[in-house]
Amino acid sequence: MFNIFRKTEAKETQDKIGSHLSKIDYEKIDWSKKDENYWKEVMTPLQYHVTREKGTERAFTGKYNEEKRPGVFHCSSCGQKLFNSVTKFDSGTGWPSFYDAIPESVTLHEDNAWGMSRVEVVCSRCGSHLGHVFDDGPAPTGKRYCMNSVSLVHSDDL
Repeated sequence: MFNIFRKTEAKETQDKIGSHLSKIDYEKIDWSKKDENYWKEVMTPLQYHVTREKGTERAFTGKYNEEKRPGVFHCSSCGQKLFNSVTKFDSGTGWPSFYDAIPESVTLHEDNAWGMSRVEVVCSRCGSHLGHVFDDGPAPTGKRYCMNSVSLVHSDDL
């Protein structure tokens, strides 16, 4: 019931996130045709919980919270480019944060779960839950895209 308190996966398991993308041409797949059985087969349990069931990983436990390498962050489900590393900043929240997304890479939805009013961020290609966006980020956008590490894979890790 309280999956929000679930610990993150071990480092070895985190390194497997997105590994299915290295075996396919992810740009040519119709991701809307993938069913839940497919996602369960290629994802780690926490990755599935976060991306398909709109869960969250515990703060300060994700692989990319302190990531500083240049590059691009992709959707860990379908490989779509989501965020350039130059837009990443340390928000102090414990989750990877960005002040802007790559145009048309994400879709925003109203989220009133858990008695809060937030804006959910999902991958525009496969519909995977990525995190939420808030209006307390730095210039130039004033946005803070607060993402789950298990929803992301860095280009060097593909």
